[in-house]
Amino acid sequence: MNQPLLVTAAQKAGPRVSLALGAAVVLVLLALPLLSLLPDGHALQVSAYTLTLVGKILCYAIVALALDLVWGYAGLLSLGHGLFFALGGYAMGMYLMRQAAGDGLPGFMAFLSWSELPWYWAGTQHFAWALCLVVLAPGLLALVFGWFAFRSRIKGVYFSIMTQALTFAGMLLFFRNETGFGGNNGFTNFRTIVGFDVTAPGTRAVLFLLTVLLLLASLYLCWRLTRSKFGRLLTAVRDAENRLMFCGYDPRGFKLLVWVLSAVLCGLAGALYVPQVGIINPSEMSPTNSIEAAVWVALGGRGTLIGPLLGAGLVNGMKSWFTVAFPEYWLFFLGALFIVVTLYLPKGVVGLVKKRSQP
Repeated sequence: MNQPLLVTAAQKAGPRVSLALGAAVVLVLLALPLLSLLPDGHALQVSAYTLTLVGKILCYAIVALALDLVWGYAGLLSLGHGLFFALGGYAMGMYLMRQAAGDGLPGFMAFLSWSELPWYWAGTQHFAWALCLVVLAPGLLALVFGWFAFRSRIKGVYFSIMTQALTFAGMLLFFRNETGFGGNNGFTNFRTIVGFDVTAPGTRAVLFLLTVLLLLASLYLCWRLTRSKFGRLLTAVRDAENRLMFCGYDPRGFKLLVWVLSAVLCGLAGALYVPQVGIINPSEMSPTNSIEAAVWVALGGRGTLIGPLLGAGLVNGMKSWFTVAFPEYWLFFLGALFIVVTLYLPKGVVGLVKKRSQP
């Protein structure tokens, strides 16, 4: 067989191998909650800790995918996606706190001697309204911020600094007890969700499955979006915005739409994160968390969709090990990782794999 035929065969085999690996990963993820329901002592049983850890990483993977949509395709480096993630988590946490309190006030409000719920807690005892808040809170904030930012044609490093300032302001606001969100402690001690014990193995399994389904739905949505004409216009915004304007397009609408969509995806991920992990506090809004999300995308390979998922899994897997074995060195390792990726892996792990696989 001559060389051109070998090259063609390798090119055809690549997508099939990737699809097979992806299908295998999905099957494993779908099997994990079922294995967690096996009786204690069974050889194949998955512990509640493992299921919670993987579920948390999957929520982070959705955030990485959402960030890749705005950074990898639209060229908007956001250092504030942790705020949208936390807002979705707080919206779900408000519902969970109302369920735990019953007819009374949430525990932290009783401790602070509050006599009634703030107006913005109205209706949070209803699951349907909580889901609306999960979408509306990050979506409306992103809409307002994005409208002013894109209208003023703020981009590049200035946009990144503004998003970082936004999430830092949000963190400071939620740290205050008088804002009515639990202050430094946030929300915890959840009991039930839609009538089911939130710590029960069956509930954990369902929440995990919902996270997997949300990740797959988000991946499919982003894939269809980036392969459409809209996706090509996004890359044009990233690579040659002035030329796009010369062709008669207004890039502000495209950037605003993808920015709001990205924020909503983060909010949904946060809503699934909270009942699985069992806590939400202002530290989730820390600028460090948003910077970590950028590291996930950069390590995996921005502008690839699959790369950020891989990066989120790798970094958070290493973080889980580091924070147990060498907790004081994690931030140093994270900084070194970002420098190495920037200097030697500009296209991330996915770019390296593609380069090595070329004949």
